[in-house]
Amino acid sequence: MPAITPAYLYTFFALIAVSSILLVSFMDYANAIRLSSETRKLEDLANRVAAETTKLLTMASTINASAETLIYAPPSIGGRQYWLSFRNDSARAWLEGGFGNTPIENSALHVYLPCKAEVSGFYVSGYGLIRLTCSVGVKAPRITISGSSQGEA
Repeated sequence: MPAITPAYLYTFFALIAVSSILLVSFMDYANAIRLSSETRKLEDLANRVAAETTKLLTMASTINASAETLIYAPPSIGGRQYWLSFRNDSARAWLEGGFGNTPIENSALHVYLPCKAEVSGFYVSGYGLIRLTCSVGVKAPRITISGSSQGEA
């Protein structure tokens, strides 16, 4: 029987090390592509909700009436649960979004609304359609976001 020389063993271990490095780098690359795709889909949904919000706010302030709309939202994005939440301060209002099942402040995704409004509420994926309810407020129009199966907010 021929003897295995140390050079063959070193070559074998080097091939294992290089293939492991390549495998890990390809897995990281695939995860980065998947994450950017999920983030892009969440941004598109947030932009769509912000556009509908702006439309409702404009209508409420123009004709002084209340309105409500429902927006289709996927139950998950890339198999991950997500949330959308309205926030405001004294100067402006915005829509925040992120992944997970609990809305947190100062998330990475912000869509600012072009008009002043009193905003409240949040939506967590998996709860049906997104319900936007707009009414005329004392200082500014008021808009609330909720899930269609979460009841009245």
